[in-house]
Amino acid sequence: MDIKAYLDQDQKKDLLRLLTAGSVDDGKSTLIGRLLFDSRKLYEDQLSALERDSKREGHAGGEIDYALLLDGLKAEREQGITIDVAYRYFSTARRKFIIADTPGHEQYTRNMITGGSTANLAILLVDARKGVITQTRRHSYLVSLLGLRHVVVAVNKMDLVDYKQEVFESICEDYHKFVTQLDIPDIHFIPLSALKGDNVVDISDKMPWYHGKSLLEFLETVHVTSDRNFEELRYPVQYVIRPDLQYRGFAGRVASGIIRTGDEVMVLPSRKTTTVTAITSPQSAVHSPQKNEEGGRRKEEFSEHDSRPTSHVSRLTSYAFPPQSVSLTLTDEIDISRGDMLVHPGNLPRIGRSFEAMLVWMDEAPMDPYTQFYIKQTTNTTKARIETIRYRVDVNTLEKPETDHFKLNEIGRVVMTTVKPLFFDAYKKNRNTGSFVLIDPVTHNTVAVGMILDAVVTKLEIRNSKLEISHIVQGNSLINSEEREGRLHQKGATIWITGLHGSGKNEVAYGLERRLFDIGATTVLLDGKSVRSGLSRELDFSPADRAEHLRRVAHICKLLNDQGIITICSFISPDENIRQQVSGIIGQERFYLVYLKSDIDFAKKNDKYGLYALAEEGKVENLPGIDSTYDEPINPAIVLEADSAEDKTDKIIHFLERQKIIG
Repeated sequence: MDIKAYLDQDQKKDLLRLLTAGSVDDGKSTLIGRLLFDSRKLYEDQLSALERDSKREGHAGGEIDYALLLDGLKAEREQGITIDVAYRYFSTARRKFIIADTPGHEQYTRNMITGGSTANLAILLVDARKGVITQTRRHSYLVSLLGLRHVVVAVNKMDLVDYKQEVFESICEDYHKFVTQLDIPDIHFIPLSALKGDNVVDISDKMPWYHGKSLLEFLETVHVTSDRNFEELRYPVQYVIRPDLQYRGFAGRVASGIIRTGDEVMVLPSRKTTTVTAITSPQSAVHSPQKNEEGGRRKEEFSEHDSRPTSHVSRLTSYAFPPQSVSLTLTDEIDISRGDMLVHPGNLPRIGRSFEAMLVWMDEAPMDPYTQFYIKQTTNTTKARIETIRYRVDVNTLEKPETDHFKLNEIGRVVMTTVKPLFFDAYKKNRNTGSFVLIDPVTHNTVAVGMILDAVVTKLEIRNSKLEISHIVQGNSLINSEEREGRLHQKGATIWITGLHGSGKNEVAYGLERRLFDIGATTVLLDGKSVRSGLSRELDFSPADRAEHLRRVAHICKLLNDQGIITICSFISPDENIRQQVSGIIGQERFYLVYLKSDIDFAKKNDKYGLYALAEEGKVENLPGIDSTYDEPINPAIVLEADSAEDKTDKIIHFLERQKIIG
C-alpha cells in the first residue's frame, strides 16, 4: 500500500471519543497505557523512556508501569494518581480513538465533567477486590448526567482475586442493582487485568469462563453513530461571511439534523423563512449519500469520517450533517447574525428565557446567588441569573438536600433566567443545544456548566392556558356588560401605557385619569407601585415573576372592563410576548396599547428615582435598557414621542372619543 492509499484509508476511519473513570488507584492510567503498549502504538524512544522511568518512579513492583505513559504531572507521578485530565490519541486498523483519562478523587469532579463532555463512551473501572464502592456510584451518576449512552464496566485486577468467576459475577449483580436508578441504556461488563494484559487487547486463557470480547475489540466494534441526532436541524450561526457585495454566507457547525440544498429553513428569532441555495464545505471528501429504498439516507450510513477534510479547498456540496462546519447561502436577504439559528419550519427548538437545568459548579469560589452571569449556549451569549435552586445532589448517595448556593464540584437542579431568549432542546435529546456554560462577568472564568432539562412554563402561561377546570362553575349575572356601560355612558376598556422607566408613563397616566374624571368617566388607575405593594408584593422583577405580576393585572382589568369601567395601566411591560398574552386575557377589542417612545438618554434624564445609576453600578437588576431588553411594540394603538405630558394626554382623549369609548 502506497502512502496516499494509507492516508486515504486512515481518513475514512471512524472516531470514538471515550473517557475512563474509577476510584483512586483502580488502574485507569495503567489500562490506557496497556492499550497503547499491546496495540503497538508506542515509538522506540517512548518504550525506552517507559522502561527507564518504571525503574526510577514506577509503582508496579519492578515491572513496567504503564500508568507513567499518562501521569505527566510531577504530583501525579509522586503519588501514583491522576490529577489532571490526560488525553491520548491512537488508532487501530478499524478505528481512531481519543481517550480522556480523568481523575478519581471527588475534589476533581469538574475534571471528569470536562473530559466527558465530548465523549461517546465511558469505561468505569472497578477494583475486583473492593467491588462496587461509593466512587463507582458517583462516577456512574456523572456518566448518566453527561448523557453517555454506552458504558463498559471494566472489572480490573482480576489477577489479584485469582481470576474467579464468582467475584466478577457478584460485582455485575451489585452494579445492576444500583444502575437501575440511572439512565444508561447500554452497559457491558469485561473482566480484565490491566497490569498483566488479560482481556485488554487479546482474550485471556486465564478466564475461560468469559465468552465476551476483549476491551479493544469491543471498542473497535461498538456502534455509536446512531447516537447523533439526524432528525432535528439545528444550525447556530457563528459568523457572517461577506468578502464582497456579491456573496453573503452564514458559517457555522451543524449541531444536529441534516440540511440540504433546496431546504426551506426558518431563522430564529425572527421566524422568517427562506431557502438554502448552496452549501459550501471545506471538506472535499464528503461522500455521496447511499440511497435506501425510500430515497433517503439511513442514519447508520453517516459516520464520523464523512466530516474529515482531505483538502483545504472549499467546494459545494448538496447536504451537510453533524458535526460538519459549512457555510450556507440563502435565497432571501434576511437580517441574520451570530447567535441566530436556522431550523426546519416544522421542527422548532424550545424558545424561551427560563429553563430548568442540572448545574455543575466548577469555580473555587462558592456561588453567589445574586450574581448575574454571562451564559454561552451554542453561539449565543447573553446575561443570565440562577433564579431558583431546587436542590443539591449528593452524588455519593443520590440524596437531594436543599441548599441556597453551590461550592466547587457540587451539582444541583436550578431554574435559569436569561435576558434574551435562547433556542434550546433538552440535553437528553440534543447535547449540543442542551448544554451551556456560565461565565463570571468580572474574571471571565467559566464557573459552571449546565445540562438543560426543559423549559420552565411561566406562571402566566400556566394560568392563561385553555385547560378546563371541571369543579369551577361560572355564575351568570343578571346584568350584562352593555347594561353596565349604558348606566356609566362609556365602554369598558383598558388603556395600557408602556415604555422605558423614565419615559413619563405615570405623568401621562395620572393626567389621563384627571381628564377622564373631570368629564364624568369612571376609571381605575393601576401602576407598579399600587399593585406591587399588595397584590404582587411577593414577586420580584425576574422575567417569570414579572410575567405573573402582569397576568394578575390583566385579570383585574378584565373584571373591571366587564363592569363597564375604564382601566388605565402604567407598566414598563418590556416583553412583547407577555403584552400579547395580556391582550388575550383582557380581549383585543378592549385592549389599547399606548407606547411612549423615548431613547435611553431621555429616560435617564427623567429618572426621578435614580434606578439607571443603580443598575449601572450593579445594585439593581433586570432593568430594561440596562441589563435586560425592552421589546418595542409591534402594532400599538398609539405612539407618543416628544410631546409634553399634556399634549400626550390630549391625543389619548381624542383617540378614546374616536373609538366611542367616551362620549
